Amino acid sequence: MNIPFGNSKEDYKIREEIISQVYRRWIEENPDKRVYNWSLKDYINIRYLSITETMHHAAKNHRSTLAMLQLDTILRYSVKFGRPKRPKKGVKNQELFMQIQEMHYELVGIGMVKMTVGIKRNGEKIQYCITAIKA
Repeated sequence: MNIPFGNSKEDYKIREEIISQVYRRWIEENPDKRVYNWSLKDYINIRYLSITETMHHAAKNHRSTLAMLQLDTILRYSVKFGRPKRPKKGVKNQELFMQIQEMHYELVGIGMVKMTVGIKRNGEKIQYCITAIKA
């Protein structure tokens, strides 16, 4: 798979499509659309919001798109980073959540990856966004 390095609109669209394909394959292999995370000691669910938010942010650069190829590993083994926080005010996509938990996972050759998990009032945990944060 050839992930473009550039910043053109076409490069961005190609990276979005790659991320979409990764999620489609993952959902085919995980029809329940959830996976157990050892740090949270609970399931992380994938929803439409997970896909759209991650596509929008991770497609902005090559490293974040490359990290998405390890989606299952990131979902399973990311560890909690800090305490859960309140959702950002004025961010419509976060209104669904009572809390936001930041999680990290170190990927060899890519660096630190941040996964944001939204926690609903009923306790359900939903993967909100995944991006590479440093080399």
